Amino acid sequence: MSVPQAERSVCRLSGDAEYPQVSMDGDIILGGIFSFHSRWEVGLHTYENKPLSLQCISLNFRGFQYTQAMRFAIEEINNSTDLLPGMSLGYQIYDSCASIARAVKVSLALVNGNNMVSAPSEEPCTRPAQVQAIMGETFSSPCMAIATVMGPFSIPLISHAATCACLSDKTKYPSFLRTIPSDYYQSRALAHLVRHFGWTWVGAIRTNDDYGNNGMATFTATAQQLGICLEYSVSIFRTDPPEKVQRIIDTIKTSTSKVIIAFLSASDMHLLTRTLSHHNLTGYQWVGSEGWIFDSQVAATGGNHILDGAIGLSIPKAHVSGMREFMLDVKPLNIYSNEMFTEFWETIFSCKFKKTAINQKECTGQEDLTGVQNGFTELSLMPFFINVYKGVYAVAHALHKILHCNETCDTKVQLDPYMILQHIQKIQFKTQDGDEVYFNENGDPPAKYEIINWQPKEDGMVDFAIVGLYDASLPEDKQLILQNKSLIWAQSSKKVPLSVCSEKCLPGTRKVLQKGKPICCYDCLKCAEGEISNISDSITCEQCHPDFWSNERRDACEKKEVEFLSYHEILGALLTSASLLGTCMTAIVAFIFFRHRQTPIVRANNSELSFLLLFSLTLCFLCSLTFIGRPSEWSCMLRHTAFGITFVLCISCVLGKTIVVLMAFRATLPGSNMMKWFGPAQQKLSVLGFTLVQIIICILWLTISPPFPFKNFKDFKYKIILECALGSAIGFWAVLGYIGLLAMLCFVLAFLARKLPDNFNEAKFITFSMLIFCAVWITFIPAYVSSPGKFSVAVEIFAILASSYGLLFCIFLPKCFIILFRPEQNTKKHIMGKTSNNDKHH
Repeated sequence: MSVPQAERSVCRLSGDAEYPQVSMDGDIILGGIFSFHSRWEVGLHTYENKPLSLQCISLNFRGFQYTQAMRFAIEEINNSTDLLPGMSLGYQIYDSCASIARAVKVSLALVNGNNMVSAPSEEPCTRPAQVQAIMGETFSSPCMAIATVMGPFSIPLISHAATCACLSDKTKYPSFLRTIPSDYYQSRALAHLVRHFGWTWVGAIRTNDDYGNNGMATFTATAQQLGICLEYSVSIFRTDPPEKVQRIIDTIKTSTSKVIIAFLSASDMHLLTRTLSHHNLTGYQWVGSEGWIFDSQVAATGGNHILDGAIGLSIPKAHVSGMREFMLDVKPLNIYSNEMFTEFWETIFSCKFKKTAINQKECTGQEDLTGVQNGFTELSLMPFFINVYKGVYAVAHALHKILHCNETCDTKVQLDPYMILQHIQKIQFKTQDGDEVYFNENGDPPAKYEIINWQPKEDGMVDFAIVGLYDASLPEDKQLILQNKSLIWAQSSKKVPLSVCSEKCLPGTRKVLQKGKPICCYDCLKCAEGEISNISDSITCEQCHPDFWSNERRDACEKKEVEFLSYHEILGALLTSASLLGTCMTAIVAFIFFRHRQTPIVRANNSELSFLLLFSLTLCFLCSLTFIGRPSEWSCMLRHTAFGITFVLCISCVLGKTIVVLMAFRATLPGSNMMKWFGPAQQKLSVLGFTLVQIIICILWLTISPPFPFKNFKDFKYKIILECALGSAIGFWAVLGYIGLLAMLCFVLAFLARKLPDNFNEAKFITFSMLIFCAVWITFIPAYVSSPGKFSVAVEIFAILASSYGLLFCIFLPKCFIILFRPEQNTKKHIMGKTSNNDKHH
């Protein structure tokens, strides 16, 4: 920072001056901040003396390569007549040592410069920025710090590799732009890639900085939405002590997941890979971010084939003519500061300018890279180098517009960083090789990635095979595109590894979460009866439609068996036969009675009532047939009403005959005229009256709430009982109650007449018939209520047939026997003679 020194009327920099590691003068100066070293050391602070500066250690060839890419772009622009003609770009490039503190310090050096500025004490210590834009830094955390400092001054900071999604926040980092996509898209792409291969139980390792922490946070959120669970999520940083790294190794060893998501920078992956190789931790499927997945130096340190089969995302390959040759030309590198040049040269050629041992190779400064293979000659990160190139060209195109360049540029225009920033945000151009460059409203480029698979070659090297693409600009279901290439997985397997907490639940089962564990850990429970799941990993079982029932495997609903009393089954056929047999027997009895209608036994006790009774018994036998077969709306209404009316007609006839017997006996007594009041006409009217009451009850029942077809799902789970619902239970029991009332009345009257003289004693047979009738229907009620399904219908039919047969046999069978086999007893004389004997006896 520049602070005023009033006593000397000059402004001096506070602290030690920082000088660029490499620089070149020009009309317009661009700044660069790269990590020429990957680590640093901090001296012991005693708080008695001024703290020492950071000691940068561990030379990083990547920083030199990024510098070469920036120099190549600037020299190409300076040699161009189409872009900034007559203007020259210069540069000042600093080493940040991958340190946030040092990155901020050198960024201030770029803005302020190192020269003293004289000024009167009453004037502010300000001056224009020394650089118009800054290229760098590689890592997200230093970029956040730099962008926070540079933001108020609107000095553009263009990063080639800082991917943290947090940097898209223009309220915090208004002057930050980048030529690499945001991790927001990369993290989501990694989650979709993991889900594509069915890995739902994974471990996660991240760099403990803004790049790793923010990237992993987005990945975790997306993974949860896709049903992916993290067994563990740990962080690592290149300066971590060995004890912490060992804890990470122990976590991996004790885990059950076989897939590890590594959201790491290349330097942190170097550290982790060396440790993994030392412990020989093989057999894990690694999924990597662009920070290391395309880095051949990481592949070179992966001993024991730790990372074979790794898959991940990388920014797409690109090509710029002449860049590779320029980057490998080390002859002009003496432009670096002496100390930096010496360290670089000695490291790249494994020599010393000043020999300290006999067996050391002496550097001449004229060495050639031919045949040399090391981190500097390995250019696998060419897409990142081209990102630096694009950033420089973005600034150049903005300057070209601001300076109104045509054949020449207007050098009188006062450059303002804010103006430059605005123009950079709006530029859109293509590189010489046709690659389009532009920024969205967040300062990010389009998000496109290549899917890389590490495929080991016979010579032990790794082939970074492109096996797919991810384009965030496409619809979500089309963003992930995998090519039809054979992928190599962990331990050179060609089979996709399995990494799940619980095996997939098969159709017919549902997932039940294990208590205290993530949602990916579950047990598979078989669906309950009547429920199914027809997909794997179903969360719930679906209830079958009431007409269907689950099969044995519980993976499909099968149509339920529909049950009703059918004519085709044995029980239905037997009941039908019994009904038809009863009808035929009734017809035969009617035929016998008709043939012998003039005989005394037929004419006795009102033959018309006997024929009406036979007719009603025929209807009783036939009405049982309406209970057999598939219930329909009409059959349901017909069966109960026909049953109720025919039985009342039948009981009314029996009741009439019983009354006739009693009246006839009373009429034989001296002075009795009972038959006058209950002659044939009155008997017919009584039958009609009794029947009419039942008809009225049935009409009311059918009008108010008639019976209807009903599917009974309750009695049996696996089949449907088709039955007739009563509609109105009151109507049903009113019909039955009325029949029961008449039957009881008939039974009481017949019972009273049982001891009358034999010739009039038809009441004895009526008593037996009513006794059977009442016994049948009394036992019917509990049997009907307790019988399941179609058997309740069978019970009702049986009751109808049994009571009908009881009436037929008890009332008509004795008379038929006399007519057919005792014709001598079928005479009026015999009947009257029998009467006289009985009277004398009494």
